[in-house]
Amino acid sequence: MRKWLIAGSTLVVLALVNVGIWQREGLLDHGKVVLLELAPVDPRSLMQGDFMRLSYRVLEDAFPRQVGTPPATDGRVIVAIDDRGVGRFARLDDGTPLRTGDVALRYRVRAADVKFATNAYFFEEGHAGDFSPARYGEFRVAADGEMILTGLRDKALRLLVQKPLR
Repeated sequence: MRKWLIAGSTLVVLALVNVGIWQREGLLDHGKVVLLELAPVDPRSLMQGDFMRLSYRVLEDAFPRQVGTPPATDGRVIVAIDDRGVGRFARLDDGTPLRTGDVALRYRVRAADVKFATNAYFFEEGHAGDFSPARYGEFRVAADGEMILTGLRDKALRLLVQKPLR
C-alpha cells in the first residue's frame, strides 16, 4: 500500500511539473513580444557567476519610490506598446478593458518590492561585456499578463548574444 502511495504521489508531482513546463513552452512559442526599458545594476555575483541585476522603467513610473509604499497585493500594470514594440507605462489595471495596443503585465509584491518575471539576467562567466550595452528586456507575455524574459536588446533594439571567448 505504501509503495502505491509513493508511486502515485511521484506521478502527480511529475505531471504538475510537466504541465508547468508545457505552459512556459506555450508562452515562449505564442506570447506577445514586449520590450521594456531597463536600468541595469550590479553586473556580478561571486556566488552565482556573472549576471545583470535588472530594474524596469515601467515599474519606476508605476510605483515611484518617493510616493508612498508599494501595493500590498500582486496586480497588473498596463503598458502602451509603440510601433517599435516598446512598452511604456499607461496605468495600473483597474478592471477597465484594454485599449488597442495596450498589454497587461503581471507584477508581484515580494518583501515590499514590486517585481516582474525576473530581476536578473544570468550569462556565462567572462561575458559581461557582451551584455553591458543592454537597454531593453525582451519578454514574451501571455494574455493573462504572465511573462518570461527571453533576451536583452541594445539601444537600437538589436538582440544581444553571447560571443565566443577568444
